[in-house]
This record gives sequence, structure tokens and C-alpha cells, in this order.
Amino acid sequence: MSKKKQTREQILTVAFDMASDEGLESLTIGELAKRVGMSKSGLFAHFNARSNLQAAVVWYAGERFAERVIAPVRETQHASLESKIRHLMDNWMSWNGSFQGSCMFLDAWREKSNNDDVMQQALEATTNKWLSYLHIQFEKGIEAGEFDPELDCWQLVYKLYGLYLSSHLFRKLDLETEHGQRFWLGIDDLFRVIKR
Repeated sequence: MSKKKQTREQILTVAFDMASDEGLESLTIGELAKRVGMSKSGLFAHFNARSNLQAAVVWYAGERFAERVIAPVRETQHASLESKIRHLMDNWMSWNGSFQGSCMFLDAWREKSNNDDVMQQALEATTNKWLSYLHIQFEKGIEAGEFDPELDCWQLVYKLYGLYLSSHLFRKLDLETEHGQRFWLGIDDLFRVIKR
């Protein structure tokens, strides 16, 4: 790895930790430069704008998400697609809980953004990749004869994401149980409906 790539990796690691603790909006060239021991101009040369820095952190977070949530599931033998999806959900909830009680991706969404907003583009692409991965898992369950063939896989992903969002909100309001039981009861209900 070149010196420039090593430096960029170090910057992104620190920026990811900052964003994990304080949110993506906390990321500024000045504060990050202090934390990595660089000049503002030296750090600016790597990203050219705060929005590019934030987008780079989103892509970096997407890679960490794949390492923490998806890779362990791929490396594990599962008796069924249901157990594989449950494993994914468990990792997903652990990922959410690792950010000061909040999810970096959810907190970074803006209701209104223009088409040139590189951070929002990165968020949309990263989120779409995850949702598509979940969609594929349900399709595989249908192909394996484990799930009802009449299922709408995107509707299932919609329900899963709804459970995730609900758990996220309930945790913020201290209405979720310590081990996310409300979330898991929702998952149990989902599988009761979709299994053949």
C-alpha cells in the first residue's frame, strides 16, 4: 500500500470513529486534522471538500458494515435460510448498538438534498446494496422451498427494515427491552407468516 493510501486509511479510521461517536455532521476538516495530527491543508488535499470527506466515511462505513454484519454470516454454515437471516439480523442489531445508541447511516439521512450531495449519494448506494442483499436471501429461501413461493421479497425487506427502524426509535426512547425482545418478536412473527 502506498504512503498516500496508508495516510488516507488512517484518516478514514479516525473519521469513522468520530462519526460513530458524534455523527457524520460532526466531521469537519479542522477537527479531523487535529485528531490525526495533520495540517488542515494537508487533510484537505485528500478530500477537497467536507462533503467528499463525509461521503468517503460513508463508503468506509459500508466496508466495515460488510465486515461486521455480512462476512461472519457468509463464513458460517446455516441449517436454513431462516437461521442465516436471523444471524444477519443479530449482527445488524449489534452494528446499530455500536454507535452511541444510534445508527450512523440513519442519522445521516437528510429529508431534502440536491442531486449533487455526494454524501447522500453514498448513503443511498450503501443502503440499496444492503437492502438488495436481504432481498436475495429471501429469494434463495423461496428457491430452496423454505419460504412461500407467492411471497413478495421486497415487501419482506420492507417489513424487516420497518422492524429495524422501530427498534432504533424504541431504543432511543428507552421503550425497547435490553436484548431487543420487541424486535425479535417481530422477526418471529415474520417467519411464522412466510414459512411453507
